Amino acid sequence: MGWLAIDDLEALSAHELHDRAVRYAVHHGDLAFLWELLKMIPAAEASAGNEDETANDLSRVSALLSDAMASGEGRLGEALRPFYIDYLSRHPEA
Repeated sequence: MGWLAIDDLEALSAHELHDRAVRYAVHHGDLAFLWELLKMIPAAEASAGNEDETANDLSRVSALLSDAMASGEGRLGEALRPFYIDYLSRHPEA
């Protein structure tokens, strides 16, 4: 993967940011990041206009886990871009 500056991270797609951040967190056992991601998904779903998903996500952990794996896609991925950029900027080796 290799080090990227903030400007380089900003240039990546939400999908690329998601993949880098999740891959790094899984590889390094960073459960705190993965848990934070899961907690952020309902609000990101709401900001992406997916209110029905928000209600489902709040009541089902399995839905959150599934969402976490796909949270780099579409409007949800775009809503989570700042979270991924912040995480990756604190872990430049990701």
